[in-house]
Amino acid sequence: MSDRAQATLLLILAAVLWSSGGLLIKLVDWTPLAIAGARSAVAGILVALLLRGRLGVDFSRPQLVASLAYAGAVISFVTATKLTTAANAILLQYTSPLYAALLAPRLLGEPTRRGDWLFIALALIGMGLFFGDKLSPQGLGGNLLALFSGLCVAVLALALRRTGAASSSPIALGNFLAALICLPFVLAAPWPGWEALGIIALLGVVQLGLPYYLYSLAVRRVSALEATLIPALEPVLNPLWVALFLGEIPGWWSMVGGVVVLGAVTAWGLLRSRARVRVA
Repeated sequence: MSDRAQATLLLILAAVLWSSGGLLIKLVDWTPLAIAGARSAVAGILVALLLRGRLGVDFSRPQLVASLAYAGAVISFVTATKLTTAANAILLQYTSPLYAALLAPRLLGEPTRRGDWLFIALALIGMGLFFGDKLSPQGLGGNLLALFSGLCVAVLALALRRTGAASSSPIALGNFLAALICLPFVLAAPWPGWEALGIIALLGVVQLGLPYYLYSLAVRRVSALEATLIPALEPVLNPLWVALFLGEIPGWWSMVGGVVVLGAVTAWGLLRSRARVRVA
């Protein structure tokens, strides 16, 4: 098997492992912030052990901003998954590339092209459709937190660009920061039981730490197009597992909005990747 084929398989495996988040989070009967903190503690330890001397921690401003953004992303995503449907949480988080397109001109000096605005507009329409369903106050809060998680992911990507390389240190530091932020909620939460702790261990190792490590191994050995499109399996599979095993079906408007958002972001990534190839 060629090096590129191996990298492609690693990307697919990473996306599949990431997609288990919605189901596993739903299965844990514990407070969202306690889950987020415990999951990140496990993931941070795993990433630090896997990378050991290759963390490259220098506590520069971009690294600190990236770590804060990562912590915000993982905490808000877990909370959103508990408060709204898994489909809403992951698909609204998946709008992150569009936030990056809006922020890049100011933060990185990278222009947002005229054609980008069409996809941004489509994604905004899709985001609006999520709120067309009849939502409880908790569901509405979950949707808003999912949007915030997407913004944090965008800031993370931009901050990593400022470091000059896809450094792994903000991921490890961000996990430890999320664990520290959530520590009071972990200590205050009732004992969840050994089964719940086992699921949280799976979240930290299998759903968060390991797939990130696989992604870091694969991303530099595939094209920008493959690195953009293959991870899009996650927002497709995440709600599918929850629907199959827990019977959670998002509302009609949310499903339509999800198709619009996923289609807009994927098409946008496809066209941007092709444009980079032509320029190169």
